[in-house]
Amino acid sequence: MDHTLFYITVAMGISIVVNIFLKRLGISQIIGYIFTGTLLVYAFDLRHMTDSHTLEHIGEFGIVFLMFTIGLEISLSKMHSMRREIFLNGFLQVAFTALVVYAASHYGFGVEQKSSLIIALAFALSSTAVVLSYLKSSKEIYSEYGQRSTGILIFQDIAVIPILILIGFLTSDSDKSVYEVLGSTLVSATIILAFLFIIGKRVMTWLLHFSASSELEELFMGSVLFIVVSASLLADYMGFTYSLGAFIAGMIIAETRYHHKVESDIAPFKDLLLGTFFVVVGMKIDVALFFDNMGLIVALFLLVLVVKTLIVYGVMRFSSSHAVSMQTALALSQIGEFSFVIFAVATMGGVLDNALSSLLVLVVIFSMVITPFFISKINTIVGFFAKNVENSETSDMSSLKTRKNHVIVCGYSIVGKFVSKHLEDLGASFIVIDNSPKHVQEALAKGIEAYLGDASKTAILHALNIENAASVIVTLDNMEKKRLICEAVLKYNKNVSLVVKVTTLEEKQKLADLPITYIVDGKLEVARVLVDRIVSCRLRF
Repeated sequence: MDHTLFYITVAMGISIVVNIFLKRLGISQIIGYIFTGTLLVYAFDLRHMTDSHTLEHIGEFGIVFLMFTIGLEISLSKMHSMRREIFLNGFLQVAFTALVVYAASHYGFGVEQKSSLIIALAFALSSTAVVLSYLKSSKEIYSEYGQRSTGILIFQDIAVIPILILIGFLTSDSDKSVYEVLGSTLVSATIILAFLFIIGKRVMTWLLHFSASSELEELFMGSVLFIVVSASLLADYMGFTYSLGAFIAGMIIAETRYHHKVESDIAPFKDLLLGTFFVVVGMKIDVALFFDNMGLIVALFLLVLVVKTLIVYGVMRFSSSHAVSMQTALALSQIGEFSFVIFAVATMGGVLDNALSSLLVLVVIFSMVITPFFISKINTIVGFFAKNVENSETSDMSSLKTRKNHVIVCGYSIVGKFVSKHLEDLGASFIVIDNSPKHVQEALAKGIEAYLGDASKTAILHALNIENAASVIVTLDNMEKKRLICEAVLKYNKNVSLVVKVTTLEEKQKLADLPITYIVDGKLEVARVLVDRIVSCRLRF
């Protein structure tokens, strides 16, 4: 008798009960899912299923949908603007970590060269699932260290492709040289990128347009799922990871006007499948092996944590402050889920010993279990080494403590510049707050009182003395950031006069549930001005 449905039902029940309990203790639901997998295996003696490829594929699609949502937030233009974080910082982090771990593994522990290389490359990767889940849920993804961490994680996910190619070359019995393997991979990559960005983009846009115009939510949702799975399967067919295809599909949709709706609609599927991934991780825990080697596992984890923290800190220190460098380093100090794939492929190819692989898998799992406990305490931990981490951006705002009846302009892009100009003409007292150093420098160059900071953070709002402000004007274009600022402002002071600029009906609808004082629709205001001009012309005649 097939008990699959029974096991799935039991797993759902256990995860719900465990996570409700852990939620009250303030512990991440990731721990609950991992604990669920371990309980399920030992309660029903399912250890024979821990190496099931079907389960691994189901769990992997949690990472697929996570990478898709990351792609939705990283458009081509944004990737270009983040090129330093992704390609420079990411490359340096992976390269230096791999070199140090390789040296320690081969020369320190006496592990064979090929196995040491595999271990080094696997340990150089951090956990996209754990880190980004926390950054997104805590809204820290919009912070400076959140952006730095995201950039490095994106590079790591891209780096999985050449790592798997290298392992395939090491385990292959063919006569192909490394140059032939790299050449065929480059051709495949060019084909998939050209297909998705040239043909796929038009197909995706057309499909989303007509499914949205049908006004049937299930058709739109079905279209999104079809796009994600199709892009993932195409990438897999061409020899890459499922995640790469999903990430590229997300980047393409990020260039369309549907990306906000797609992101909100896909969230339940992503969270459910991501939970499944962590259940599968929990099923791989060999409790007996763990307790027999607990000292070694903990020691290896601590060693990797220290090494990665120091390397990431060193890489980030060239372009970031002491506090941001430490935050980023701690956020990326664990070992990632793609290590499971690397160890599995290497073991099947005979490059990695089975016993060593089992031990390393436990180190990775231990790392992923521990990370949710301390990642939420990063600001507190860094606070012991860097003063006023939470308020590091507010140190020069002390003069605002006595300010009253001032206008706070959030954002100094195009609209923010015009707003500031009109406020100057009116002789109003105002200050500008922007998260972009470039925009702040532009404002200061024009003699405007401007500060660098994230207006969605409570510490920044407190420093701006928002409780005594006459009004807050939000001029940003980014919808997610606009929403975060509005929520933070209203939570901090629900009676504040809040004015927000929108450019589309969709944006207006996304803010409709918030008690915003006045929403200014750009298109509506332009139409009103045009009519006013016509009336004025007629009066002149």
